Amino acid sequence: MHYKIEVYPRDLHFKKPAGTSRGTYTERKSWFLVLSSKDDPDRWGVGECAPLPNLSCDDVPGYEEVLAKACQNFTNTGKIDIDGLRDYPSILFGLETALLHYEANSFALWDTPFSRGEAGIPINGLIWMGSYKEMTKQVANKIESGFRCIKLKIGAIDFDKELEILRIIREQFSSDEIELRVDANGAFSPNEAMTKLNRLAELDLHSIEQPIRAGQWEDMALLAASSPVPIALDEELIGCNTPEKKKELLSFIHPQYIILKPSLHGGLYGCSEWIKEAQERQIGWWITSALESNVGLNAIAQWCATFDNPLPQGLGTGDLFTNNIDMPLVVEGDRLWSNPK
Repeated sequence: MHYKIEVYPRDLHFKKPAGTSRGTYTERKSWFLVLSSKDDPDRWGVGECAPLPNLSCDDVPGYEEVLAKACQNFTNTGKIDIDGLRDYPSILFGLETALLHYEANSFALWDTPFSRGEAGIPINGLIWMGSYKEMTKQVANKIESGFRCIKLKIGAIDFDKELEILRIIREQFSSDEIELRVDANGAFSPNEAMTKLNRLAELDLHSIEQPIRAGQWEDMALLAASSPVPIALDEELIGCNTPEKKKELLSFIHPQYIILKPSLHGGLYGCSEWIKEAQERQIGWWITSALESNVGLNAIAQWCATFDNPLPQGLGTGDLFTNNIDMPLVVEGDRLWSNPK
Protein backbone atom coordinates (compact mmCIF):
# COMPACT_ATOMS: atom_id res chain seq x y z
CA MET A 1 0.00 0.00 0.00
CA HIS A 2 1.37 3.41 -1.00
CA TYR A 3 0.17 5.82 1.67
CA LYS A 4 0.21 9.58 1.65
CA ILE A 5 -0.33 11.86 4.68
CA GLU A 6 -1.11 15.55 4.54
CA VAL A 7 -0.88 17.59 7.75
CA TYR A 8 -3.25 20.49 8.43
CA PRO A 9 -2.67 22.65 11.54
CA ARG A 10 -5.72 24.38 12.98
CA ASP A 11 -6.24 26.81 15.84
CA LEU A 12 -9.39 25.96 17.80
CA HIS A 13 -11.08 28.84 19.64
CA PHE A 14 -12.98 28.24 22.87
CA LYS A 15 -16.50 29.67 23.08
CA LYS A 16 -15.75 30.55 26.70
CA PRO A 17 -12.39 30.52 28.48
CA ALA A 18 -11.78 27.03 29.87
CA GLY A 19 -10.44 27.43 33.40
CA THR A 20 -8.36 24.90 35.32
CA SER A 21 -6.11 25.28 38.35
CA ARG A 22 -3.21 25.29 35.87
CA GLY A 23 -4.54 28.31 34.01
CA THR A 24 -7.15 29.24 31.44
CA TYR A 25 -7.35 28.20 27.81
CA THR A 26 -8.84 30.54 25.22
CA GLU A 27 -7.52 28.61 22.21
CA ARG A 28 -5.53 25.51 21.44
CA LYS A 29 -3.83 24.04 18.39
CA SER A 30 -4.43 20.70 16.71
CA TRP A 31 -2.78 19.05 13.74
CA PHE A 32 -5.03 16.96 11.49
CA LEU A 33 -3.57 14.07 9.54
CA VAL A 34 -5.36 13.13 6.33
CA LEU A 35 -4.32 9.68 5.16
CA SER A 36 -4.90 8.53 1.57
CA SER A 37 -3.47 6.14 -0.97
CA LYS A 38 -3.19 6.18 -4.75
CA ASP A 39 -4.05 2.47 -4.60
CA ASP A 40 -7.58 3.40 -3.48
CA PRO A 41 -8.17 7.09 -4.27
CA ASP A 42 -11.77 7.13 -3.01
CA ARG A 43 -10.76 6.13 0.53
CA TRP A 44 -9.29 8.41 3.20
CA GLY A 45 -8.82 8.68 6.95
CA VAL A 46 -8.36 11.54 9.38
CA GLY A 47 -6.70 11.65 12.78
CA GLU A 48 -6.05 14.46 15.24
CA CYS A 49 -2.81 15.26 17.06
CA ALA A 50 -3.63 17.56 19.96
CA PRO A 51 -0.92 18.05 22.61
CA LEU A 52 -1.99 20.27 25.50
CA PRO A 53 0.29 23.25 26.22
CA ASN A 54 2.24 22.97 29.48
CA LEU A 55 0.75 19.55 30.20
CA SER A 56 1.45 16.95 27.51
CA CYS A 57 4.79 15.14 27.66
CA ASP A 58 5.10 15.84 23.91
CA ASP A 59 4.46 19.58 24.17
CA VAL A 60 8.05 20.19 23.12
CA PRO A 61 9.99 22.47 20.78
CA GLY A 62 10.19 20.98 17.31
CA TYR A 63 6.87 19.14 17.63
CA GLU A 64 5.98 19.74 13.99
CA GLU A 65 9.31 18.32 12.85
CA VAL A 66 8.77 15.16 14.92
CA LEU A 67 5.25 14.90 13.50
CA ALA A 68 6.51 15.27 9.92
CA LYS A 69 9.17 12.60 10.50
CA ALA A 70 6.62 10.20 12.03
CA CYS A 71 4.29 10.67 9.07
CA GLN A 72 7.15 10.12 6.64
CA ASN A 73 8.19 6.97 8.47
CA PHE A 74 4.65 5.65 8.26
CA THR A 75 4.32 6.34 4.53
CA ASN A 76 7.71 4.65 3.95
CA THR A 77 6.93 1.51 5.95
CA GLY A 78 3.14 1.30 6.04
CA LYS A 79 3.41 0.71 9.80
CA ILE A 80 3.14 2.88 12.91
CA ASP A 81 6.34 2.90 14.97
CA ILE A 82 4.63 2.46 18.33
CA ASP A 83 7.77 2.13 20.43
CA GLY A 84 9.40 5.06 18.63
CA LEU A 85 6.39 7.24 19.43
CA ARG A 86 5.87 6.30 23.10
CA ASP A 87 7.11 9.75 24.13
CA TYR A 88 4.76 11.40 21.60
CA PRO A 89 1.31 10.07 22.57
CA SER A 90 -0.64 12.73 20.66
CA ILE A 91 1.19 11.86 17.43
CA LEU A 92 0.66 8.15 18.01
CA PHE A 93 -3.05 8.79 18.63
CA GLY A 94 -3.37 10.82 15.43
CA LEU A 95 -1.72 8.14 13.31
CA GLU A 96 -3.64 5.28 14.96
CA THR A 97 -7.00 6.91 14.41
CA ALA A 98 -6.26 8.10 10.86
CA LEU A 99 -5.40 4.51 9.94
CA LEU A 100 -8.46 3.13 11.74
CA HIS A 101 -10.69 5.60 9.87
CA TYR A 102 -9.02 4.72 6.58
CA GLU A 103 -9.42 0.96 7.11
CA ALA A 104 -13.02 1.24 8.32
CA ASN A 105 -13.86 3.72 5.55
CA SER A 106 -16.22 5.24 8.11
CA PHE A 107 -16.22 7.37 11.24
CA ALA A 108 -17.71 4.27 12.90
CA LEU A 109 -14.25 2.86 13.67
CA TRP A 110 -15.63 -0.32 15.24
CA ASP A 111 -18.98 -2.08 14.88
CA THR A 112 -20.67 -1.48 18.25
CA PRO A 113 -24.17 -0.52 19.42
CA PHE A 114 -22.76 3.00 19.91
CA SER A 115 -21.36 3.23 16.38
CA ARG A 116 -24.68 1.97 14.98
CA GLY A 117 -26.60 4.63 16.89
CA GLU A 118 -28.34 2.04 19.07
CA ALA A 119 -26.82 2.94 22.44
CA GLY A 120 -25.35 6.05 24.05
CA ILE A 121 -22.29 6.27 26.29
CA PRO A 122 -23.05 7.63 29.79
CA ILE A 123 -20.93 10.74 30.42
CA ASN A 124 -20.31 13.17 33.26
CA GLY A 125 -21.43 16.77 33.15
CA LEU A 126 -18.29 18.89 33.43
CA ILE A 127 -18.33 22.08 35.51
CA TRP A 128 -15.52 24.44 34.55
CA MET A 129 -13.75 26.61 37.07
CA GLY A 130 -15.16 30.08 37.47
CA SER A 131 -16.73 32.32 40.06
CA TYR A 132 -19.11 30.89 42.61
CA LYS A 133 -22.06 32.30 40.64
CA GLU A 134 -20.80 30.92 37.34
CA MET A 135 -20.19 27.46 38.75
CA THR A 136 -23.55 27.19 40.51
CA LYS A 137 -25.25 28.22 37.27
CA GLN A 138 -23.35 25.54 35.36
CA VAL A 139 -24.39 22.92 37.93
CA ALA A 140 -28.05 23.87 37.66
CA ASN A 141 -27.90 23.69 33.86
CA LYS A 142 -26.25 20.26 33.87
CA ILE A 143 -28.74 18.77 36.33
CA GLU A 144 -31.64 20.28 34.40
CA SER A 145 -30.23 18.73 31.22
CA GLY A 146 -30.43 15.29 32.82
CA PHE A 147 -26.89 14.61 33.99
CA ARG A 148 -26.64 12.15 36.86
CA CYS A 149 -22.87 12.44 37.26
CA ILE A 150 -21.44 15.92 37.85
CA LYS A 151 -17.72 16.62 37.77
CA LEU A 152 -16.44 19.89 39.23
CA LYS A 153 -12.99 21.30 38.65
CA ILE A 154 -11.89 22.71 41.99
CA GLY A 155 -8.85 24.51 43.32
CA ALA A 156 -9.21 27.94 41.72
CA ILE A 157 -11.63 29.74 44.02
CA ASP A 158 -11.95 29.68 47.80
CA PHE A 159 -12.18 26.06 49.02
CA ASP A 160 -15.10 26.86 51.33
CA LYS A 161 -17.00 28.27 48.37
CA GLU A 162 -16.33 25.09 46.41
CA LEU A 163 -17.56 23.03 49.35
CA GLU A 164 -20.69 25.15 49.43
CA ILE A 165 -21.43 24.38 45.77
CA LEU A 166 -21.04 20.68 46.44
CA ARG A 167 -23.14 20.94 49.61
CA ILE A 168 -25.99 22.64 47.71
CA ILE A 169 -26.08 19.71 45.29
CA ARG A 170 -25.90 17.10 48.01
CA GLU A 171 -28.68 18.73 50.05
CA GLN A 172 -30.99 18.36 47.05
CA PHE A 173 -29.79 15.02 45.67
CA SER A 174 -28.46 11.89 47.35
CA SER A 175 -25.44 10.04 45.97
CA ASP A 176 -27.87 7.53 44.43
CA GLU A 177 -29.44 10.37 42.45
CA ILE A 178 -26.38 12.46 41.57
CA GLU A 179 -22.82 11.14 41.52
CA LEU A 180 -20.27 13.83 42.36
CA ARG A 181 -16.69 13.81 41.13
CA VAL A 182 -14.13 16.55 41.68
CA ASP A 183 -10.87 17.27 39.86
CA ALA A 184 -8.26 19.23 41.79
CA ASN A 185 -5.64 19.19 38.99
CA GLY A 186 -2.98 18.95 41.71
CA ALA A 187 -4.15 22.06 43.54
CA PHE A 188 -3.69 20.77 47.14
CA SER A 189 -0.37 20.70 48.95
CA PRO A 190 0.57 17.37 50.57
CA ASN A 191 0.35 18.97 54.03
CA GLU A 192 -3.24 20.16 53.58
CA ALA A 193 -4.57 17.38 51.34
CA MET A 194 -5.89 15.02 54.01
CA THR A 195 -7.70 17.80 55.87
CA LYS A 196 -9.42 18.84 52.66
CA LEU A 197 -10.19 15.23 51.70
CA ASN A 198 -11.87 14.70 55.09
CA ARG A 199 -14.08 17.73 54.49
CA LEU A 200 -14.92 16.57 50.97
CA ALA A 201 -15.79 13.11 52.27
CA GLU A 202 -18.72 14.58 54.20
CA LEU A 203 -20.37 15.21 50.83
CA ASP A 204 -20.30 11.56 49.70
CA LEU A 205 -18.14 12.01 46.62
CA HIS A 206 -17.44 9.31 44.07
CA SER A 207 -13.77 10.30 43.63
CA ILE A 208 -11.22 13.08 43.43
CA GLU A 209 -8.79 13.42 40.55
CA GLN A 210 -5.18 14.30 41.27
CA PRO A 211 -5.51 15.96 44.71
CA ILE A 212 -1.79 16.83 44.76
CA ARG A 213 0.46 17.61 41.83
CA ALA A 214 2.07 14.77 39.91
CA GLY A 215 5.51 13.42 40.74
CA GLN A 216 5.04 13.05 44.51
CA TRP A 217 4.65 9.30 44.52
CA GLU A 218 5.21 8.70 48.23
CA ASP A 219 2.73 11.39 49.27
CA MET A 220 0.19 10.17 46.70
CA ALA A 221 0.58 6.56 47.83
CA LEU A 222 -0.12 7.60 51.43
CA LEU A 223 -3.23 9.46 50.33
CA ALA A 224 -4.45 6.56 48.18
CA ALA A 225 -4.05 4.23 51.17
CA SER A 226 -5.88 6.40 53.68
CA SER A 227 -8.10 8.93 51.89
CA PRO A 228 -11.82 8.78 52.73
CA VAL A 229 -12.47 9.86 49.11
CA PRO A 230 -11.33 7.43 46.38
CA ILE A 231 -8.40 8.86 44.42
CA ALA A 232 -8.14 8.88 40.63
CA LEU A 233 -4.85 9.57 38.86
CA ASP A 234 -4.72 11.66 35.70
CA GLU A 235 -1.71 13.97 35.32
CA GLU A 236 0.29 11.41 37.32
CA LEU A 237 0.19 9.07 34.32
CA ILE A 238 1.70 11.60 31.91
CA GLY A 239 5.21 10.64 30.88
CA CYS A 240 4.94 7.06 32.20
CA ASN A 241 5.14 5.72 28.69
CA THR A 242 6.77 2.29 28.98
CA PRO A 243 5.05 -0.85 30.26
CA GLU A 244 7.65 -1.09 33.04
CA LYS A 245 6.97 2.46 34.26
CA LYS A 246 3.21 1.89 34.19
CA LYS A 247 3.55 -1.23 36.32
CA GLU A 248 5.86 0.58 38.74
CA LEU A 249 3.52 3.54 39.20
CA LEU A 250 0.36 1.49 39.72
CA SER A 251 2.07 -0.94 42.08
CA PHE A 252 3.62 1.84 44.16
CA ILE A 253 0.67 4.25 44.44
CA HIS A 254 -2.21 1.80 43.90
CA PRO A 255 -4.95 4.41 43.36
CA GLN A 256 -8.61 3.52 43.33
CA TYR A 257 -9.00 4.74 39.72
CA ILE A 258 -7.02 5.93 36.73
CA ILE A 259 -8.38 8.25 34.05
CA LEU A 260 -7.19 7.65 30.53
CA LYS A 261 -6.78 10.27 27.82
CA PRO A 262 -5.28 8.79 24.65
CA SER A 263 -3.71 12.08 23.54
CA LEU A 264 -1.85 12.28 26.87
CA HIS A 265 -1.40 8.71 28.02
CA GLY A 266 -0.01 6.73 25.11
CA GLY A 267 -2.50 6.76 22.29
CA LEU A 268 -4.98 3.88 22.04
CA TYR A 269 -2.16 1.35 22.28
CA GLY A 270 -0.65 2.85 25.42
CA CYS A 271 -4.03 3.32 27.10
CA SER A 272 -4.84 -0.33 26.42
CA GLU A 273 -1.65 -1.18 28.33
CA TRP A 274 -2.82 1.01 31.24
CA ILE A 275 -6.19 -0.78 31.28
CA LYS A 276 -4.56 -4.22 31.37
CA GLU A 277 -2.27 -3.27 34.26
CA ALA A 278 -5.11 -1.57 36.17
CA GLN A 279 -7.43 -4.54 35.83
CA GLU A 280 -4.74 -6.91 37.09
CA ARG A 281 -4.58 -4.79 40.26
CA GLN A 282 -8.38 -4.29 40.65
CA ILE A 283 -7.96 -0.58 39.90
CA GLY A 284 -10.97 1.05 38.25
CA TRP A 285 -10.68 3.26 35.19
CA TRP A 286 -12.60 5.43 32.79
CA ILE A 287 -11.83 7.27 29.56
CA THR A 288 -11.80 11.01 28.98
CA SER A 289 -11.17 13.30 26.04
CA ALA A 290 -8.54 16.03 26.40
CA LEU A 291 -9.95 19.11 24.67
CA GLU A 292 -9.68 17.63 21.19
CA SER A 293 -11.97 18.72 18.37
CA ASN A 294 -14.88 16.48 17.41
CA VAL A 295 -12.49 14.45 15.24
CA GLY A 296 -10.48 13.29 18.24
CA LEU A 297 -13.56 13.06 20.44
CA ASN A 298 -15.29 10.75 17.97
CA ALA A 299 -12.28 8.45 17.78
CA ILE A 300 -12.03 8.27 21.57
CA ALA A 301 -15.76 7.61 21.93
CA GLN A 302 -15.71 4.90 19.26
CA TRP A 303 -12.84 3.18 21.10
CA CYS A 304 -14.48 3.67 24.49
CA ALA A 305 -17.59 1.90 23.22
CA THR A 306 -15.62 -1.30 22.61
CA PHE A 307 -15.29 -1.78 26.39
CA ASP A 308 -17.91 -2.97 28.84
CA ASN A 309 -17.37 -0.14 31.32
CA PRO A 310 -20.55 1.09 33.03
CA LEU A 311 -18.94 4.17 34.66
CA PRO A 312 -19.79 7.60 33.24
CA GLN A 313 -17.00 8.61 30.87
CA GLY A 314 -15.54 12.08 30.29
CA LEU A 315 -16.64 12.61 26.71
CA GLY A 316 -18.88 15.64 26.82
CA THR A 317 -16.51 18.30 25.44
CA GLY A 318 -17.68 18.45 21.84
CA ASP A 319 -19.36 21.83 22.16
CA LEU A 320 -16.34 23.79 23.35
CA PHE A 321 -15.11 25.51 20.19
CA THR A 322 -16.49 28.18 17.89
CA ASN A 323 -14.78 26.55 14.89
CA ASN A 324 -15.18 22.85 15.71
CA ILE A 325 -15.44 20.24 12.96
CA ASP A 326 -18.86 18.73 12.35
CA MET A 327 -19.12 15.08 13.32
CA PRO A 328 -22.06 12.73 13.87
CA LEU A 329 -22.02 13.21 17.64
CA VAL A 330 -24.76 14.55 19.88
CA VAL A 331 -25.30 14.74 23.65
CA GLU A 332 -28.81 13.86 24.76
CA GLY A 333 -29.44 13.93 28.50
CA ASP A 334 -26.39 12.37 30.10
CA ARG A 335 -25.32 10.28 27.13
CA LEU A 336 -23.15 10.80 24.06
CA TRP A 337 -24.68 9.35 20.89
CA SER A 338 -23.33 8.67 17.45
CA ASN A 339 -25.70 9.33 14.57
CA PRO A 340 -24.14 7.43 11.68
CA LYS A 341 -25.08 8.40 8.15
